[in-house]
Amino acid sequence: MSEQDIISHIRGNASDKIKNFLVDRRNLFIAAGLSPKLETTFGNEILASLALSEISIYPNASEPLNQEARCVCTTRVTEGFLNGRGTLHGACATLLVDFCSSLAIIALQMHNTGFPGVGVSETMHIVFHAPAALGEELRVVNTCASAGQVVQSARTEIWSNTHHRLVVSGVHTSMLPSIPKPHTRNDATSAAKL
Repeated sequence: MSEQDIISHIRGNASDKIKNFLVDRRNLFIAAGLSPKLETTFGNEILASLALSEISIYPNASEPLNQEARCVCTTRVTEGFLNGRGTLHGACATLLVDFCSSLAIIALQMHNTGFPGVGVSETMHIVFHAPAALGEELRVVNTCASAGQVVQSARTEIWSNTHHRLVVSGVHTSMLPSIPKPHTRNDATSAAKL
């Protein structure tokens, strides 16, 4: 299958480079210098179920000289998404906000600079509006208007396509990770403090 075939279902005016990068979530880890075994990472089943359906770049309505990125993903609620009440688990919803909003952030970064800047989460504010039950089709709409060199933010709305209602909304702020400082330890000083 050609690269064009892989992204042919993704609507929006984003470049093929951005679409090809974001359609394979392994690229996000590679860009961060990581190579985890995705099959064993938290939420793999949930993230693997996502389908990117749109990646668009357009002028910000409030400040037309600036750009925004919009990424839309779809998925269906399966048993692995559920809490004990049989509805979308809050941790699952938070994972969707975290991951999907990051796609919009990276799309805007790539559009502006040509390169992805994969950050780490700083804050997330989540609001639960309505439940989503087994089998419901979800549409995760993510918009990024700020993809700075240090701090980035995006907003997310998770909609039930089945019931045409807002399920969850959230705002995600991330920042580029700092380089860890080497830890030096003086054993004599440490022992004296005990």
